[in-house]
Amino acid sequence: MRAALLFMIALLVPALSMGQTAPRTTLDIYVIDVEGGTAILFVAPSGESMLIDSGGLQRDLSDPRDSGRIMEAVNAAGIQKIDHMVTSHYDWDHYAGLPSLADRIKIEEYIDHGPNTQPAEQADKFMKDIYPLLYAKAKHTVVKAGDKISLGGAEVLVVSSNGEFIKTPTPGGGKPNPSCVNLQTPRSGNEDLQSISVFVAYGKFSLYHSGDLPQGKENEMMCPTTRVGPVDLLLGLHHGTAQSNSPALVHPLRPRVAIMNNGTRKGGNPDAMRTVFTSPGLEDLWQMHFSVLSGQEYTVPGMFIANSFDDQSAAMPIAPITPPPPGTSQPPQPAHEGKAYWFKVSVQQNGTFTVTNTRNGFSKTYEARP
Repeated sequence: MRAALLFMIALLVPALSMGQTAPRTTLDIYVIDVEGGTAILFVAPSGESMLIDSGGLQRDLSDPRDSGRIMEAVNAAGIQKIDHMVTSHYDWDHYAGLPSLADRIKIEEYIDHGPNTQPAEQADKFMKDIYPLLYAKAKHTVVKAGDKISLGGAEVLVVSSNGEFIKTPTPGGGKPNPSCVNLQTPRSGNEDLQSISVFVAYGKFSLYHSGDLPQGKENEMMCPTTRVGPVDLLLGLHHGTAQSNSPALVHPLRPRVAIMNNGTRKGGNPDAMRTVFTSPGLEDLWQMHFSVLSGQEYTVPGMFIANSFDDQSAAMPIAPITPPPPGTSQPPQPAHEGKAYWFKVSVQQNGTFTVTNTRNGFSKTYEARP
């Protein structure tokens, strides 16, 4: 009897071990297509998660399109809740997906920079009537520059918040910046100025997510000496717009890889593309969308682009398209309401990381620096 029992146990143990989920060994980052907005999901090896922004280029706050795209990445990551929901600032394309998302998944903590500084009917309504109801069911934290956010084995440092910056530079920072130029900081009251930006370190790997800081604030942060040292990965780039992406920020960061959360006609401006392409040490730029503002002149190979248009034209424009001046009538933006694809970045503690384009399965591994 005892021998038979031992034999059954011996058979069951391998079966049970095969049924268990393999432990997570990498920091996984999902850069999600929310059509020129922002939504970046971080999942630590421990399973702890952080989502920066919730998209929101939908037609209204009840539109579930962007929350649906975020949930696809959440399900792929195998997590059941969002531990830290960071709203970088109160521009529509960064917060408007939040009510719909909160209906679909539990959010443990809401993080922001404090009150809205750019009065607008939509943002004011959100801040007064909707946002307080969301964080009333969870924890609400207003972060300052220098604060840290818990994320399992990764370190998340708030570099900027509410217009202020860290006092002590990150590793490799604190050095003279030869790329500094004279740029005026935009007028106060602009929400871009208040953007939360973060430095994330995992083992020997590091990244900087710039939020929507405009060029004047980029220079304030990085001049005359740098507050953020060289990184492996640069995220955000304010959608690749010319309002941001000063050489004073991008060039001293020396990213090996940049991922641009641009839209079909939002970002990818030639000035911003030139700055990124000329950054010392850059190996690759990955773009969320093919941008008609880039044309063939300032774009990357298709395998590095996650999404295109629903109604693709027969030929790709060679010259960048110049957008009409603000306030004038504009042609309809090329639509992308169909299947949305994300980039997944898998980071090892030794500094090696892999970027995968889920549209075509193309991936590239960047070995750790010596």
